[in-house]
This record gives sequence, structure tokens and C-alpha cells, in this order.
Amino acid sequence: MTKLSNEQIRQLNSYSVYVNPPLHPLFTLHDLLDREKTSECVKAVQIVSGSPNMTVAASFFMRRVGMFINMQLFNLAVYDEIWDGDETKMNFGAIKEYGNKTVSTFVAMDDWKSVDEDEHRGAIRSILLWANKIIRQIRTVTSISPLTLWENIFGFLLWQYHVMLENPATIDTARADLNCLMDDKTWDGISAKSLFAKFLNGREPFELLQTTVRTTCCFSKDVPGLMQCGFCPLKIS
Repeated sequence: MTKLSNEQIRQLNSYSVYVNPPLHPLFTLHDLLDREKTSECVKAVQIVSGSPNMTVAASFFMRRVGMFINMQLFNLAVYDEIWDGDETKMNFGAIKEYGNKTVSTFVAMDDWKSVDEDEHRGAIRSILLWANKIIRQIRTVTSISPLTLWENIFGFLLWQYHVMLENPATIDTARADLNCLMDDKTWDGISAKSLFAKFLNGREPFELLQTTVRTTCCFSKDVPGLMQCGFCPLKIS
């Protein structure tokens, strides 16, 4: 296990990921993945966010989980580290951000491990499998499209990889990791083809930043205090 620096903790916080226990705990990842508790977990998100129904709440929650996943991929590219904690030690708690009630992720300081350069592909695949596990579980209690939930993750990735590809210190690792995300083999057991490659559709991340790249709506427009996202296919110019 590795020790996080103050700069890493600051960066985690920028992704709404915290290393202190939540003041208002809602549930753990273990609870969410328990088929007897999944529904009540999503309902808790619905109450905190003010979402009008479970479908909107599920999408809202996956956007928050998407921030954690993007943090994982950033830490992998920049620090060769990823979170490697137990499901019971990942907490989701209610918190206020920019005046709005939301749900953030709380993990332990010591649950991080180093990843060798030649192990990045395996680490990325484990992150995708982890995301898929959560998506499949959420869909047992809502009828939301899995593509909507994946696109909730991908929207963050566009900006993140654009920034890393512009930085000489991270361009090589970011490009290698991005190629891995676009490789069909990395998605084996999740999808026949890379969902992220399909999302990019042969273009670079920076080319899609100001476009309606999504094919599904994330429903952020239906959450009190939030706005329609800039990638929405329903966007009116």
C-alpha cells in the first residue's frame, strides 16, 4: 500500500472523493451491491438529491461514481496508483457542494496500491469491471439504460484525457491508457466492442468537448440545482 501526499488528497477532493469518514453516511459499496439493499440505497440518493424518481436518482448517482472512476484513471496515469480497498470500506455520504445537497465518495487513506507500467492494462480492465458491476446492480432496481450510465462516466473522461494529452509530463502514459480503453479486448466480458471507442467515434477527446457527443440524456436537467449538461443530445441550440 502507498501513502497519499497532500497534493493527491487535494486532487481526490476535486473529484468529490474524501479520505475522512462522512459526517452523514448513507450506505457502503457493499450495501449497494447487496440485492436486498440496492433499492433502499438508490432511494437514499433520490431523497438527498431531490431527484423526482429512481431512474433520475440512479443516473445522478452514477455520475458521482463516474467521478471516482475518472479519479482512478487519473491517478493511474499520473501516479501509477489506484484505490484497492474493500467494499465495506467505501462509503457514500450526503454532503453539500456549491449550495446543493449531493452524494460523495469516502475511502480510507491506506487503501491505495502501486501499479507497474506493464500492469496498466490489467488495472484499467479491473476498473471497468468494477464499474460494470455497479451498473448491472443499479439496473436491477431501475429500468435505466446501461448506455446512459456508461456515458455518465465517459463525459468526464473527455476533459480528463484532453488535459493529460496536452501535458508533456503525462502525454505518453495518457495515450497508452487511452489506447487501452479503446481496445476491444479490455472490454471482454462487458461488451463485444469498446464502448469508449464507440463513444469517441474515431475522434480525439478535444474534438468532442463542445459537442452533443452523448446519445442518451443523463437527466441532470431534472435534478434540483443542476442544469442540462453540455453533451446532451436533447440540447437546443
